[in-house]
Amino acid sequence: MAQYTPQELANRLKDGLLSFPATAFDAELNIDEKKFREHLAWQSSYDVAGLFAAGGTGEGFSLTPEESASVIRMAVEEAGSKVPVLASAGGTTAQAVENARAAEAAGAEGILLLPPYLTECDQAGLAAYADAVARATKLGVIVYNRANARYDADTVAGLADRHENFIGFKDGVGDIEHTTKVYAKNGDRLFYLGGLPTAETFALPLLQLGMSTYSSAMFNFVPEFALEFYRDVRNQDRVAVNEKLNRFVLPYIDIRDRVKGYGVSIVKGGLKAVGRDAGGVRPPLQDLTERDLADLAALIESAAVRPAVAAVPHGA
Repeated sequence: MAQYTPQELANRLKDGLLSFPATAFDAELNIDEKKFREHLAWQSSYDVAGLFAAGGTGEGFSLTPEESASVIRMAVEEAGSKVPVLASAGGTTAQAVENARAAEAAGAEGILLLPPYLTECDQAGLAAYADAVARATKLGVIVYNRANARYDADTVAGLADRHENFIGFKDGVGDIEHTTKVYAKNGDRLFYLGGLPTAETFALPLLQLGMSTYSSAMFNFVPEFALEFYRDVRNQDRVAVNEKLNRFVLPYIDIRDRVKGYGVSIVKGGLKAVGRDAGGVRPPLQDLTERDLADLAALIESAAVRPAVAAVPHGA
C-alpha cells in the first residue's frame, strides 16, 4: 500500500533529485535479481527524492508486463522503505492500465505515463489515454511529454481538473515556449521535472521555467557527483555548474552521442567502469564498444567522479 497521498508524493519529488535505476541482466539477458537488488540498495542509500523502476534507463521498453511488475515489486521491497518508488506505464491504453494496476498492487507510490505505442495522436486522444490510466489507479500520475505524446497546456489543465491524482508533468522535448505555456496555465497545481537526455545539461536554464527537479541517469553510477550537481543547480551556482559540465558531463555526452541508443548503454557501461556491473543491454540497444567503455572509464578517473566505496547513509 502506498505511504504517500498523490499530493504528498508531489511535494516530496519536486525538491530532490530523481533517478531511474538500471535493471540488471545476466549473461542471457534475463533479469539478475541479486544484482538488481544490490543496485537498488546502493541507490536508495543516498538522499535521492525518488526512484522510477522499469523506466527508460531501466529498459522498461524491453520488459514484458510480467517482468515489469516483478522489477517494481523488487524495487519496493528493496528501496521502498527509504525512497518513494514509482513505476512506468505505457504501450497500448490497455497495457498502460494493466501496468498501473500492477504497480499499485506491488506497492509503488506513483506512475510515470510513457507515450502510447507507435501511433500518432491528437490532444483528445492523448487526454483519453491519460484519463484511462488516472482512473485506473489511486496513485499519483505524471505524464511524460515526449515523442508522440505532446500534451498542450489546455490538455494538461483538463487532466488536472478531472483527476486529483494527476500530479506532474515531465518534459522530454525541450520546447521552451511550450513548457512556458504549460507552467503558466497550470502553476503550482503540478510539479515539473526535466526529462531530456542527460538532463544535467539543461537543468539550470529549465529551473527558471519552473522545473525544480529532473531525472539523472548518471546517478546510477556516480551518485555523489549527481547529487552535488543538483545542489549546485538549486543554488543557482552557475560557476559550479559550468565547472562540472566541462569536467564530466559534456565529455560524457560526447561518448553517449557516438551511437544511437547509447543513452541507456552508457549507464550500464558506467556501472561496469565503477565496479558495479549490471550486465548488458537488451536489443535493439547495443553495449558500448571496448573503446567507448575504456574512454568512459578514463573520463570517470580523470574527472575524479568515481563513487566512494562505502555508500552515503540515506538522509546524511
